[in-house]
Amino acid sequence: MAGTASGLVIWEIRSPGGAPRRGILRIVTTRGDRLFISLLSAAYIHLGWLAIFGTPLWGATLVSAVIAVLVFRYV
Repeated sequence: MAGTASGLVIWEIRSPGGAPRRGILRIVTTRGDRLFISLLSAAYIHLGWLAIFGTPLWGATLVSAVIAVLVFRYV
């Protein structure tokens, strides 16, 4: 979590602005909003993975990373 927040701070320093935009959900989101959505999605993906497949969680982590990229791209 701290690494993700640090990455977002570095991203904001390197590329300021991060203007709010309207994506496929038709709500206005900022970078922070999209980060929150992707972290919340990752939590539910990992919980679902544990319920269905158990450990190890590498598959859930890969699925979460793909979902995070899609959220930052399209939401």
